[in-house]
Amino acid sequence: MTAASEEQRLDTLIVGGGPAGLTAAIYLARYRRRFLVVDSGASRASWIPLSHNHAGFPDGVTGDELLARMRAQAERYGARIVPGTVTAVERGDDGYRVRTEDGRQFRARTVLAATGVIDREPELPNLYQAVQRGLVRHCPICDGFEVTGHRIGVIGHGTGALGEALFLRTYSRDITVLTLGEPMNLEEAEERRMAEAGLRAVEEPVVEIHTEGGRIAALTTASGERLTFDTLYSALGCHPRIEPVKGLGVRIGPDGRLVTDGHQQTGIEGLYAAGDIVEGLNQISVAMGQAAIAATAIHRRLLAEDGDL
Repeated sequence: MTAASEEQRLDTLIVGGGPAGLTAAIYLARYRRRFLVVDSGASRASWIPLSHNHAGFPDGVTGDELLARMRAQAERYGARIVPGTVTAVERGDDGYRVRTEDGRQFRARTVLAATGVIDREPELPNLYQAVQRGLVRHCPICDGFEVTGHRIGVIGHGTGALGEALFLRTYSRDITVLTLGEPMNLEEAEERRMAEAGLRAVEEPVVEIHTEGGRIAALTTASGERLTFDTLYSALGCHPRIEPVKGLGVRIGPDGRLVTDGHQQTGIEGLYAAGDIVEGLNQISVAMGQAAIAATAIHRRLLAEDGDL
């Protein structure tokens, strides 16, 4: 596969090197397409300490290991992956021009946005270390099974935090919502549902966390009450990284993520999207499936444009 440069027009440029971007790279490399992956190195998958619900890894797999395996597989077939942060995707008569933070430009016939999302993190000390130890988690769908019977704190407020707390009752009956000083702000029907479920809300700020015997203790300022949990879940939502393509007039869903069709194409011709940036379930398996669909749709599109299909 030839190296990409400012003078060369690629078949596809993939923005993002997480599970979606790397899966698309594997497919496009095997389709013998000329493409490039621009990877900012900020995939949220890298935060996963150990995933047990990813098929094919019965003993679990870390996010870093999964990304490394996918990258090696893509590169085995000739994929070129370069570090960089894409700041703008512009559309022209001959396709797309993609600009990076360090001033590089690439031309491509199509673009696949696989930029993912950024979790809104609670303002807690030593957060990354706590995530790596499995003490602070983000995805009850991914790892709720591992906290069966635990004392769980859900960080957040409003309908989103209530929904996550109710979901976690599949695994535990000891769940407290920590709003970090924010009001819970629920409708009357939601308050009843919360009470019926036996959920408690603590609306005081948390000033300190520390671990004791593998558990997290949170100390609130107003009353000095000490709360001990086995696990904390952050339910503060996430920010979709759509800024590079937002100016193209893409359709954006109510949660700020991109709307695509059955082939993973946005409402803009030649612009595709896959992974957590797209409306739907935030799961690695879903991102990989969407990427396979997008890569195949791109390949078939280019075959048709070139008169080969």
